[in-house]
Amino acid sequence: MLTANTVAMLEDKIKTIQHKGKAIYLVGPIKLPVSLFGETVIFQWYSWLQCREVTENIEEIIAKLSSVNLAELQQSSVLIYGDFEKAEDALIRMHSICHTGDIFGSKRCDCGFQLKQSMKMIVNHGTGALFYLANHEGRGIGLFSKALAYLLQEKGLDTVEANVTLGFVDDSRNYDDAIEVLKTLRSKPVTLITNNPRKLEALQKSGMNVSGREPLWGDVSEYNEKYLQTKIKRSGHLKGGQSK
Repeated sequence: MLTANTVAMLEDKIKTIQHKGKAIYLVGPIKLPVSLFGETVIFQWYSWLQCREVTENIEEIIAKLSSVNLAELQQSSVLIYGDFEKAEDALIRMHSICHTGDIFGSKRCDCGFQLKQSMKMIVNHGTGALFYLANHEGRGIGLFSKALAYLLQEKGLDTVEANVTLGFVDDSRNYDDAIEVLKTLRSKPVTLITNNPRKLEALQKSGMNVSGREPLWGDVSEYNEKYLQTKIKRSGHLKGGQSK
């Protein structure tokens, strides 16, 4: 049962971000010890929830959660390391969820490698943030459709061809909510860890202070070589240290 004491314990941990007539409810920070390459690293964790109803009343927000089956939906989150708000420059990674790569360690892509490696880069840099974007599975087509796309890839289609054959565009991912959360947490310059020029363009168009880009290639194998080449040739990903 929701009590005044519960509300009091949580009210300074929930922020309302208003954007384009909707609300983004940001909860955190939450201390999160993470195992990273054999060491325990302390991150600060946030999660956010998009809602059409805009309210600053924390009690109303909490009271409605039990009547909404959020476990059937996906919510994104962000891991913060160091003094993210005040540090002069910070590394950030906009990481699209990959059920097969991030959880199972699939070698059909490089997502699991990029997830762990970007976390390591952020820690080595001293401060930064990893945004884990939960509605980006399969470049925005969802896990079930991604499974179908994988079957088509086994018949010879590349990543782009498989998505398009199923009736999707090559890449339908949207970064608006993540960028609004980023702006709430930091106004100083950020360096984006990415090979994808669309991510860089989305940040720049938003007015965010972007100081540069760090490439992230690696974990190439016989299982993902075609996938990585398709990223470069069909999706315009930037190879090596190139920048735009």
